Amino acid sequence: MTDPMHVCLFDIDGTLIHTGGAGKAALFEALRTGFDIAQPTDQVAIHGRTDRGITRDLFRHHGIADRSEHWERFREEYLRHLPDQMSRRSGAVLPGIVALLERLQSRDDVLLGLLTGNMRAGASLKLKHFELDRYFDFGGFGDEHLDRIDVAREALAAAQNRLQNPVDVDRVWVIGDTPGDVRCGRAIGAKVVAVATGDSTHEQLLATNPDHLAHDFSDVEAVYALWS
Repeated sequence: MTDPMHVCLFDIDGTLIHTGGAGKAALFEALRTGFDIAQPTDQVAIHGRTDRGITRDLFRHHGIADRSEHWERFREEYLRHLPDQMSRRSGAVLPGIVALLERLQSRDDVLLGLLTGNMRAGASLKLKHFELDRYFDFGGFGDEHLDRIDVAREALAAAQNRLQNPVDVDRVWVIGDTPGDVRCGRAIGAKVVAVATGDSTHEQLLATNPDHLAHDFSDVEAVYALWS
């Protein structure tokens, strides 16, 4: 009998890539062009959250009713601005990521997925821009959920659907760069790999007690060994 699959659920921003602030800039441009907000607030927390949750708080701050038609307008404007904002900035794939994904994708006992606060279409644009889209074809996304825990549940359900079998949560791994990634991983019973390549410091991530913590993934062998 073969061992069950490892399911590796990757965050995007700060874990796989750094966009140079393109996502935040596109959020602000969406408010300007979609809602005539000349100076969008910088007082709403963004990192480690879902796009839907961020938008709800931006709407609340600027007095925009949180209705479905406003969300759809915002979403369309954001997706229109995001490619241009990425082309204007010197973003990059983070250290070791391509080599790690190549090795994991080559195995028949590892399933790669996403667990991201990005809306699905935004995630696709970012991954295509940085030529990482070929590694991922399912996941949990931030189109509807306000809390990353619900995104984690969506990602786990998507993995079960992809495999057409129950997933062994002891072999589910959440890989991310914020305390929120650790929290949502624990909520679904997953192991967590935290990496300090985003805005959270090594010390902040250490305090969340992940199963593995790295400054970055440049030592690919050390990270890959987790699935050996």
